[in-house]
Formats: sequence, structure tokens, C-alpha cells
Amino acid sequence: MTGTPLRVGLVGYGLAGSVFHAPLIAATQGLALDTVVTSNPERQAQARAEYPDVTVAASADELWARADELDLIVVASPNKTHVPLATAALEAGLPVVVDKPVAGTAAQARTLAELADKRGLLLSVFQNRRWDNDFLTLRKLIAEGELGEVYRFESRFERWRPQLKGGWRESGDPAEIGGLLYDLGSHVVDQALVLFGPVTSVYAETDVRREGARTDDDTFVALTHESGVRSHLYVSATTAQLGPRFRVLGSKAGYVKHGLDPQEAALRDGSRPGASGAEWGAEPEELWGRLGAGESPVTGGGSPVPTLPGDYPAYYAAVARALLSGGPNPVTAREAAAALDILEAARRSAAEKVTVTL
Repeated sequence: MTGTPLRVGLVGYGLAGSVFHAPLIAATQGLALDTVVTSNPERQAQARAEYPDVTVAASADELWARADELDLIVVASPNKTHVPLATAALEAGLPVVVDKPVAGTAAQARTLAELADKRGLLLSVFQNRRWDNDFLTLRKLIAEGELGEVYRFESRFERWRPQLKGGWRESGDPAEIGGLLYDLGSHVVDQALVLFGPVTSVYAETDVRREGARTDDDTFVALTHESGVRSHLYVSATTAQLGPRFRVLGSKAGYVKHGLDPQEAALRDGSRPGASGAEWGAEPEELWGRLGAGESPVTGGGSPVPTLPGDYPAYYAAVARALLSGGPNPVTAREAAAALDILEAARRSAAEKVTVTL
């Protein structure tokens, strides 16, 4: 891509904005980080230090006043602000990327999608874990038939965080859209839908384990897909012994993969895509998953499968192509709404102790 890069306004400079969005935008050909919006003085200073040429604004209203100077808005602020900020951006005539979850309900997500369609604007959702190294590897194995017919998909996003960190993510206020079901659950549900398609029924268990916690911190969701695949999804902050990230069982073989994609840790540590000679998103051989049948990978069963490099930069590269040359939207709001249908069903299932049919 050549020519003048698209000017991006980024709303929010907490974890999502500073660790994920700003570095990835800055590394994407065709995009330029123009403005960062944060009212926090420390984060304002951080943004100026990390991106000296960027304008820092205290309010998103400053973006709408300069709408003709910008080409894309990225919403990386707290969950409860996603819908009003995305709505304001679209009404100002600006394409939008929204961090997950795009909204608190599927209905809100579809309303946003309708507004974007009416305005003829891109509305995309940052489901970055479609570009995790293990997920890309699993998609390849399934596409190549290495597992045969997949029967069961187990996906775990587990952590050991026995002490509360505080903040809106752990708030019990429903308006905050906190808790792990809507946080990490947005990732594991989206991945299951991408791999195995629509869901017919949802069963969930949500618990509040930690002292002082006000929202779910240990959650299990079981999905039955129209294809017949069963997905068992675990998200937890209270897991003292972490399970495999993926265990996928098929008629021919199974695939087991431990450990998390390295990209988040690299971004947190200050590494940037394309800034060093090392291949971005690559992991060492000792962390590769194993493919086989009849024996546990812990005792040497199966064969190691080289893990494909993770590729978060591919998301913003696709956004740039969509805006500059009419390429496809990498993650649509309607896809995100389908995941929210499941999260809402999971919340109801856990509350009423029933299996919910979709």
C-alpha cells in the first residue's frame, strides 16, 4: 500500500490501547496513529513519551470536532463505553474498530452494524485471538484433515490470580460488562464459532470464587454446534494448575497444545512487530503442541507439530486494506453479535441452571 496513510484516532490508553492497539497501528503500513484520547495525566504523559508526534486529547468530543481530519476511530476504552463511542464515531462519518466485546448485548451489536451499513462505513471488532499462534496452527490441522472428524474441542484460558486486581473488569455492576464470561469468554467463544460454526445449545456454570469478588472469575461453557462438534470452554482466574490451552479430539487423531501465544507478553515487554530480526509471534520448539492417538502427550505420545507464528499485525493490515482498497472486513459486528448471543445464553444458563436452546 502506498500514498498518504490513514489517520487513526485511538480512544483509551489503558491495557488495550497502550499494549495492543497503539503498537499494532503504528506498525501497520497504510495507518498512522494521529490522536490518543485519555483523560488520565499519567497515561497522557506515557502516550507522548511513546509516540512524540501524536496529538493527545482529553475527550473523545475533540475527535468528533476534527472528524474531517481523521480516517478511522479505534475504541479501546472500558466496555460500557463501546456502544456510545462507536455510535458517535459512525454518526460523525468515521469508520470504527471496537475492542471486544463490541457491546453488552447482541441486540446492541446488531444495531451498531445496521448504523454502519446505513452510513456505508466499516465497523470491525478486534478479535485478535483469531491470530494466535495455536489457533492458526489448529485451523491448519483441521483444514488438512489431520484430526479426521472433530468430535470435541476443549479450550482453556486459565490464570492463577488469587488476589483481586480491582478496576471495572472485576466490578459487580452489570453496566460495566465485567467478569470473565464477557472478557476471556469473548475470545474462546469466537474461536469456537470460527472453527465449528453455529451453535444449537448452551450450558454454563459461572462462579465467584475469590474473597471480595463481585463478578464471575471461574466459568465453564459447553456448546453443541450444528455440525455435531461439542466445545468445552474454560475461563478462570483461580486455576492453580493450568490445563492445556487446546485439547482437540477427532476420529483420526488429537491435538494438545499448552501455553499462551507469545504476542501479548512481547507487546507488554515493549517488543514491536518488525522492530527486530526475530520472527514475530514465533515460539520455541519445546512449546510446540503434539498430534497423535492412543497415548498421552505427557508421556511422549504423538508427534510435535511446529506452531505457526502468531500474527496480530494481520488484523490491522486487513483493516487498512478494507479502507484503502475495499478488502473484506476481518471481523464483522454481526459475527461479534453471534458470539454475544452465546454469552447471553451462557449467563442465563448459569443463572437458571438450564441448558439454553438457540
